[in-house]
Amino acid sequence: MNKFATVLVLASICLAGVSAQCPRIVTRAQWGARAASTSQLPIRPAPWVVMHHTAGASCTTDAACAQQMRNIQSFHMDGNGWADIGYNFLVGENGAAYEGRGWGRQGAHAPGYNDRSVGMGVIGTFTNVIPNAAARTAARNLITCGVSLGHIASNYWLIGHRQAVATACPGNAFFNEIRTWPRFNPNV
Repeated sequence: MNKFATVLVLASICLAGVSAQCPRIVTRAQWGARAASTSQLPIRPAPWVVMHHTAGASCTTDAACAQQMRNIQSFHMDGNGWADIGYNFLVGENGAAYEGRGWGRQGAHAPGYNDRSVGMGVIGTFTNVIPNAAARTAARNLITCGVSLGHIASNYWLIGHRQAVATACPGNAFFNEIRTWPRFNPNV
């Protein structure tokens, strides 16, 4: 095999490994995001992942999740006066990850951590129940994906939003769940 063919085979194997770790990511264009302008994340790769819930309706279909993303973006931009949806990514109970601000962008999701974290959440309210298996798997895979792509530091720390600021987010049930996930930091 010549050098070019060898490089192509190795590149294919590497890309297959990355895509296998990443959940299906629905882009801003695919869910119908409004145009926005946000700052670059100043500390990269991000040393923190902050987990949230949206404290609203959950979604289990592509159409319902896209609608929820548009609703959340409108609330954040029109109600809060933010430049965009506050989160970097949200996950639906359909198992897809929805690009909010995306990788490498500074979020508006956790005061004190916005300039050094990736803000991820699950669409819905998870005070008394945890997100379904599809959402939990997608969220964990999204973290692994971020590490693989160099957007999240390999020695990152995971926290719940309530550890950054006084809030019920990400809900009692979901917070107890993420406490069992790798790299959870109980001592923020």
